Amino acid sequence: MLRIGITGGIGSGKSIASRLFHTLGTPVYDADTRARWVMEHDLTLRQQLTAAFGPTTYNENGQLNRVVLAGTVFNNPVLLAQLNSLVHPHVGFDFERWAAAQQQAGHSYVIKEAALLFEAGSYKQLDRIITVFAPLAVRVSRVLRRDPHRSPTDVEAIMAKQMSEEEKMQRADDVLTNDDVQPLLPQVLALHTAFNTLSKGQT
Repeated sequence: MLRIGITGGIGSGKSIASRLFHTLGTPVYDADTRARWVMEHDLTLRQQLTAAFGPTTYNENGQLNRVVLAGTVFNNPVLLAQLNSLVHPHVGFDFERWAAAQQQAGHSYVIKEAALLFEAGSYKQLDRIITVFAPLAVRVSRVLRRDPHRSPTDVEAIMAKQMSEEEKMQRADDVLTNDDVQPLLPQVLALHTAFNTLSKGQT
């Protein structure tokens, strides 16, 4: 079974691409969603995060206090790196368990969607990487429509903390162009066919 990563900067449309793969019957692991689940349910990680960032990391109901945690680490590179160093290994273990179950179910390939695939080092768990590309102006416009609470300055600050699109494309095995001009579905269908063929070639 092939393990395919899909990444892209904020507003690139990687989640849309992932949904298209899912519609074709491919299991998709959403690393960001699973990270939130792991942060709330992995007792060891909960203890590590509370020790590192204080008792307000979780509210009185035991739920992750995302707003407080994000406010603590977003503009502090040292604390952000510490948070990632704690969370990413646990998410990596979670993905391994999930992928093993998909392989037992007989899937030819799976998708792991993650914004920080290269930055977190989780690309090392994968056989191929897809980068979803969209021009900067298109990405900013999409995020502002999707997240009306954000300002252009907010979006630019997020983008500044992510790897450049140029570097992502250089490091990727495949690139999907999602520029609102070229249709995305035919590109996904072509990769779906290619991945199924590659998987059969490995067996």
